[in-house]
Amino acid sequence: QVHLVESGGGLVQAGGSLRLSCAASGLSFSIYTMGWFRQVPGKEREFVASIDWSGGTTNVADSVKGRFTISRDNAKNTVHLNMNNLKPEHTAVYSCAAPSTPLAGPGHVARNSYLAHWGQGTLVTVSS
Repeated sequence: QVHLVESGGGLVQAGGSLRLSCAASGLSFSIYTMGWFRQVPGKEREFVASIDWSGGTTNVADSVKGRFTISRDNAKNTVHLNMNNLKPEHTAVYSCAAPSTPLAGPGHVARNSYLAHWGQGTLVTVSS
């Protein structure tokens, strides 16, 4: 029933920016924490950022802090990941995720806890 659809990925040169979007349906979006993760071939899935129901609290991975910001628009059931000053090391498939309970906050999502719903992912490729 829960459906998450990412968009906004593509090819960008190093130093450029991209804005990813995740449209959600089938859940009470405005009361759920949401998160972004990424994965590259041969590597485990990695936490990127999370945001609480109101957008007032966020958790961003140290590896991208200062470059990536997470935001949400509850009126449109959408969460965004704004990526600035991109480097080739940021190349990955980026997926959004939602937990099984609205009681799970940004910290739980950052620790890969209570995650239940995933989108199909969108590919981000950063060239040198």
